[in-house]
Amino acid sequence: MDLHTTQQTWSRVDDYFADSLVGNDPVLDMVLRSSAEHGLPAIHVAPTQGKLLNLLVRLHGSQRILEIGTLAGYSTIWLARALGSGGTLVSLEGSRLHAELARQNIESAGLSELVQVMEGAAVDSLDLLIDQGAQPFDFVFIDADKENNDVYLERVLKLLRPGAVIIGDNVVRKGGVADPDNNEADVQGVRRFIKRMAEDSRLDSTAIQTVGVKGWDGFSISIYQPGKSDE
Repeated sequence: MDLHTTQQTWSRVDDYFADSLVGNDPVLDMVLRSSAEHGLPAIHVAPTQGKLLNLLVRLHGSQRILEIGTLAGYSTIWLARALGSGGTLVSLEGSRLHAELARQNIESAGLSELVQVMEGAAVDSLDLLIDQGAQPFDFVFIDADKENNDVYLERVLKLLRPGAVIIGDNVVRKGGVADPDNNEADVQGVRRFIKRMAEDSRLDSTAIQTVGVKGWDGFSISIYQPGKSDE
């Protein structure tokens, strides 16, 4: 298989869907430009993936969203736009530069009243939310360092309402997750994440492979059903 040619094809199809079904968005285009200008890594979700997150939030009727990994706020804006009146989104970001840029972009998108960006290590921010008795979340998007995905999931499970949805991004790692010879830290983190989901009877989960402008990857999706552990 010619991976270069294959990637060109994947990207062309992704661009076709984005042009046909997502369209141009000056605000989101601005976020991507500002991210590139400040030297942030181009690891934001693709436009079609951002639209998928938006649709999932709307389908679920979520009003309290937790995002782990803000970057420049691209996925944050997609998620926040799906919230109804009175909805809130809390996004956790470890980098001060990223957090400051995200806040500027979120303000430019007119969403500052809905979104709080918490700066600092995600584990510390999650522990703070738990200690504060934060109002439960009903939708979670985990898209930070994959090495700690299982740790994030452990904390997240203390912050959910029954029926909450958890999305984990980048779980395929170009097939590395199923390669027994791949011992990269991020791959091992994803495996622990998948194992924890599989072993927790409160979670009903699956994972999907994707291809497109972001290459070969995928995401997991879980529904939190706390009563199942007592059955």
